[in-house]
Amino acid sequence: MGAVPVGWDADMAVTALYSAHFRSLVRLAVLLVRDMATAEEVVQDAFVAIHGAWRRLRDPDKALAYLRQSVVNRSRSVLRHRAVVEKYAPKGLPDAPSAENGAIGELERSAVIEALRALPTRQREALVLRYYGDLSEAEIAHAMGISKGAVKSHTARGMAALRSVLEKMS
Repeated sequence: MGAVPVGWDADMAVTALYSAHFRSLVRLAVLLVRDMATAEEVVQDAFVAIHGAWRRLRDPDKALAYLRQSVVNRSRSVLRHRAVVEKYAPKGLPDAPSAENGAIGELERSAVIEALRALPTRQREALVLRYYGDLSEAEIAHAMGISKGAVKSHTARGMAALRSVLEKMS
C-alpha cells in the first residue's frame, strides 16, 4: 500500500501505513544501523514525524516515500552520533593494582631495603648497581674501581646474605 485514501486523517493514514510497511522499514533501518533496537526506534520516530507533519504533506500518496527518506536520514543521524561518541569516548584506564597489592609491594620493598642496609658496603653497592642500576659487570667494576671477578664475588655473597635475611623476616 503506497497510496493513502484522500479523506483520511493523520491517525487513520499513519495506522494504515504502519500496518503495511513497519516491518520493511525496520529491515531497511537494520541494514543501515546494524542494530535491531535502534532500527525500530528510528522507524518509530519516522512514524511519529509523519503523523505530526500529515497536514503539511503536499501529496499523501507519497507518504511511503517520505517515510523511507525519513528512515534513511534518521539512520544517518544515528551513525553520525555513534561516530562522534566513539571518537570522544574516554579510553579505558589500564588495570591498576589494588591497594592491597600496593601495600604488600611497599612492605616487600621496605624489607628488601632494610636487608640491603644490613649488608657490608661493597656487597650493597654491587647489588644496587646490578639490580637497581641495571649495569653490566664491567660497568660495575669500573664504577666501583674493582675487578669483574670481585664484582661477581660481592654480588654472589650479597645475594646469599639478602636471601638469608629475607627468609628470616618471613
